[in-house]
Amino acid sequence: MARPPTGAVVERRGKNGLTSYGLRFRALGKRQYITVHVSSRAEAEHELANVLADVRRGIWQPPTQAAESPPEIPTFHEFSSEWLETRKPELSDRTYEDYKWSLTHHLLPFFENHQLTEITVREVDRYKTAKLAEGTLSANTLNKTLTRLSQILAVAVEYELISANPAAGKRRRVKSTKPRRPWVEPEQLMTLLEAAEGNKAEEKRPLLGGRGRPLLATLAGAGLRIDEALSLERRHVNLAKGTLTVTRSKTEAGVRVVDIPPALRDELATYLDRSRFKKPTDLVFPTRTGRKDNRQNIRQRLFMKAIERANVKLAEMKIEQLGDVRPHGLRRTYASLRTACGDDPVFVSRQIGHEDVRFTLNVYAQSVKRRERMTKAEQTEYDRAVEWSQWARMGTNDQITPGVPQSDEVAAYEKSPA
Repeated sequence: MARPPTGAVVERRGKNGLTSYGLRFRALGKRQYITVHVSSRAEAEHELANVLADVRRGIWQPPTQAAESPPEIPTFHEFSSEWLETRKPELSDRTYEDYKWSLTHHLLPFFENHQLTEITVREVDRYKTAKLAEGTLSANTLNKTLTRLSQILAVAVEYELISANPAAGKRRRVKSTKPRRPWVEPEQLMTLLEAAEGNKAEEKRPLLGGRGRPLLATLAGAGLRIDEALSLERRHVNLAKGTLTVTRSKTEAGVRVVDIPPALRDELATYLDRSRFKKPTDLVFPTRTGRKDNRQNIRQRLFMKAIERANVKLAEMKIEQLGDVRPHGLRRTYASLRTACGDDPVFVSRQIGHEDVRFTLNVYAQSVKRRERMTKAEQTEYDRAVEWSQWARMGTNDQITPGVPQSDEVAAYEKSPA
């Protein structure tokens, strides 16, 4: 016995605010869709009942100019939300939050109710113009939101929901500048560490309850990313061997074992000895409750305050003051110190978690100033930092002795166009 025919009323709201109705059902062995000219859903339901009755009796025929069932085109809100949740398992927590921020704060307020087919090149340019007029985003950040839009629409093209990606191409982007990230020069480092340590004579307390200096020292002396340092557990610190193990990183090359200089090893030993979190799985730099801290708190309560204190001393010594340094800037300091100590670039690249030695050299090695061009005060502080970061006689996890070039890889770099 054949199944009784079924159908549904499709309700659509147009740009003019008016509502139209259609009927979707199966007849003559295929899916049918017709538009009905009624003024309410109740009338549309009544018309559907009549059509289904005709289908049951076998007398229904499609209208002479029957409309094909239109493809169900989702709104940007619907499609982008599904896209983000689909990508979530393969994204790091920070990347997911960055994608979500681009959508919720910028793309959705503009494109939320647009159907995907309504997002044209002109609409993308309108979005770009509106954001430039607001003046809340830098050129680079605005381009990031446009890249996110392009990623989403590229999937819509693959699903054959739209024919082309209107957000693709350089013409949809605004002219941007290469970001200049300030960092801590070697001659500024020791003053910054001492500022985080506090000064009883000046009634300045240690920052972050005493973990400020060890954290800054770890970032500068081991080259860890801020999240790598905040995720570090006691079991990942091997003071006997002088190593830190990074088990979770943003890149595959970031999962690594890092050798630490004796001065940093001594600082960590003293700090861990007085810490009340003694379990192997306890965090090295936790909050008072033992939980993982966040980068915003570290920047506001540690970096900004330490820089403010350090700049007073640097001004007295007539050394250039620190700018708006972020935690990532100390990775550059680490590479500068390692280069100043004469370490092999391949070793430095592996220690810092870079996949390509050329990137390490091109970005970081240029930051090392020539000692002869420094003032006497700068030379003194520079030498203090280099001495603090010097190696003892110890092996390395990669069987590379710091300061001894690996001829094949370094020679390959020196012959490269870069």
